[in-house]
Amino acid sequence: MLLTRHAKERLAKRLAKRRKLERIYSELWAFLDRSRRIDVNEKVVIFTDGRKSLVCARLECERLSLEEIRERVSGISGAYECVFFDGRVFRHTRPEKFVQNLSEGEYCFYLNREKRSLYIGSEEPLLVITVRPARGGERNQASSTGTTSMSPKGSS
Repeated sequence: MLLTRHAKERLAKRLAKRRKLERIYSELWAFLDRSRRIDVNEKVVIFTDGRKSLVCARLECERLSLEEIRERVSGISGAYECVFFDGRVFRHTRPEKFVQNLSEGEYCFYLNREKRSLYIGSEEPLLVITVRPARGGERNQASSTGTTSMSPKGSS
């Protein structure tokens, strides 16, 4: 998962309570663990826990072997926001250095040189657009999975 600037601000405000990217990503992983995925259409995915919803857009990626990924990132200098989704790892580092620690296999690969971001994972990459309060239908779908959120006054 990659984040827009707006999504970073929203996650810092609503989930992480701090602006450090490592903290934001760790709260994002925790949110995904307790959330339910809703595929809205072929472009939009929503993750909701019944109280908050994470709105994401699908990104086009390539399926490459680790060796091909190493070739692609070999000439890149400068730090990128690097995400390895399978290991739930985020680092702000050079992509060449980041890829050294990954195990062999075939991964979805997404690189945006303009935004200086790199995604590697077994699932297709998602771009987090925003975090917002859950809407009625999303609350109902999340509560049907066993997650209930009751306010102190008893209404949900």
